[in-house]
Amino acid sequence: MQPLITMTRRLALAALCLTLVCSPALAEKITVSHWGVLFYGVPYAVAMDKGYYKELGLDIDGVLTSKGGGTTMRNVMASELPYGEVALSAAISAMEQGIDVKIIHGGVRTAGEILWVTTPNSPVKSIKDLDGKKVAFTSPKSTTEMLLIMVAQKNGVKFDMVSSGGIGGGLALLQQGSVLAAPIMDPVWTRMQDKLRPMFFIKDELPPLTQSVGVTTSEFAKSNPEKLRKLVAARKKGVEFIYAHPEEAAAIIAKHYEMDPDLALKSVRNLSEIRWWSEAELDTQGMDNLVRGLEIIGEVKGKVDWTKVIDASFIP
Repeated sequence: MQPLITMTRRLALAALCLTLVCSPALAEKITVSHWGVLFYGVPYAVAMDKGYYKELGLDIDGVLTSKGGGTTMRNVMASELPYGEVALSAAISAMEQGIDVKIIHGGVRTAGEILWVTTPNSPVKSIKDLDGKKVAFTSPKSTTEMLLIMVAQKNGVKFDMVSSGGIGGGLALLQQGSVLAAPIMDPVWTRMQDKLRPMFFIKDELPPLTQSVGVTTSEFAKSNPEKLRKLVAARKKGVEFIYAHPEEAAAIIAKHYEMDPDLALKSVRNLSEIRWWSEAELDTQGMDNLVRGLEIIGEVKGKVDWTKVIDASFIP
């Protein structure tokens, strides 16, 4: 019996080795904030659909996501592929906690798509008309709170600011008459713009504030520089395709985001007008603008030394 057992073990080992040799490498996922809801992830959807990752020898088959903030940052750090696109504010928060983070490319270069709306029959016509009135923002320490305070300071007014818990909550308060204006953004704005009236767009009130950036860890940057260059290059091609072929890009979005193609196209055109997606370049002025806003809401103290956290060597 001994020879039979030995032979069986050898055959099993040989089969295992053959499986390991012949099996393709496991596909990997990129972490992107608000995938399937907001449009931060569109370049990645295009890059996957057009085969840009495969052209560069990468097997990216999907996206890990969250509702944003620190959760997305933690997902990046815990992932087998520690690379993704997160809110710049989340990256800064991680840095201040001593977490090893490297910013390697730009993501969304402006918050200009965000606007505050009112009802069509509302008596308020301008920001000045909102002085002393109730205006919604999503939640404390959020981007909308920060932007609303900055707009008020710029215009010399003071809003009675109401936390609504989210975009939907703010629109509900608006319809109930509990507030006179509420924040909204694409693609929700495109879907509802026939039922609402714009009060002000951030693009008309504030300079560009970098919303998101590509991040990784120092360790991964040192051990996988070529892989990161390919990841950044594929995303860059995705952004270039969006700007050059909005109709086809919208069809890809509609498939990945399970949304109406016409709505996707209108949103893509709205965002393309303000060059919403960075092709990869890092705008430190836009990053500083965001930091000034974060100071207002008490999220940071003083300037951020970008030289300590930026590694631009992976940008094509």
